[in-house]
Amino acid sequence: MAAPRFDYVAPATLEEAILALVDGGPGTRIMAGGTDLLVRIRHRMAFPQRIVSLKRIIGLETIAFDRKKGLTIGATALLAEVAAHPQIRRHYPTIAQAAGGTANVQVRNMGTVVGNLCNASPSADNAPTLLAMGASVNIAGPEGGRSLPLDQFFQGPGITALEKGEIVTSVFVPLPPAGSGTAYLSLSQRGKLDCSAVGVGTMVVVKKDRCVDARLVVGACAPVPMRTPRAEKQLIGKKMTDTLIRSAAKTASRETAPIDDLRASAAYRWKMVTVLTIRALIDARKMALGKK
Repeated sequence: MAAPRFDYVAPATLEEAILALVDGGPGTRIMAGGTDLLVRIRHRMAFPQRIVSLKRIIGLETIAFDRKKGLTIGATALLAEVAAHPQIRRHYPTIAQAAGGTANVQVRNMGTVVGNLCNASPSADNAPTLLAMGASVNIAGPEGGRSLPLDQFFQGPGITALEKGEIVTSVFVPLPPAGSGTAYLSLSQRGKLDCSAVGVGTMVVVKKDRCVDARLVVGACAPVPMRTPRAEKQLIGKKMTDTLIRSAAKTASRETAPIDDLRASAAYRWKMVTVLTIRALIDARKMALGKK
């Protein structure tokens, strides 16, 4: 069955892309890699009247690392490029890991980190780690540019805080603090080919054997990727013993609100949040202690 017809626009500048998005109205969709949008169109799950591609816009493919500020990943930077980037692998290894574990090789060679975020799927593999690391998105629109913390970007399944005519141009991740450790773990039915049934991203900061900061983010267990503040509070100010980690993991599970769907039951997700959180915190602790 042929895909529905639509107009395709490939502007050369960001200003032209914003104008095309505004002029096209609600039936217009932005496309970076197209690995999700084109599949949805083909399966009659999306019916855009116009697609505005960002591929020709110079600069949006940039990956830049500043030793004093942090990491910027452009809107059209590929998942495969993020996974292989030497500075990301050195300073943000869990971001590289999450990008490298998204879907399969074909998707990683076309899809983008920013596109993965803009889909606003609760199970997005790249969201938990970026949220745990305090990332923000840079946005351009008819009224100019703005920056928005990533934890304010997701509004619900498939819904973001973008306003009419706005485009995410990049995601920015601050420089990890000294003594920090990160980890991301996920589960899906067919390895990495399926969307994650559960995902857990974390960052901890350890000083003098005590946790001074902790961020735990669970994916696919709520309408948006969510932090678990009660579990985080359990860790802060204490020595990260295995006993404490197990207790915090159980608390994190109780904070989630999973549902039964085709990927997993709610009961399975609750159990796996505990398991993955334990493993993620142990991995993050090991990385943090190794930085001392």
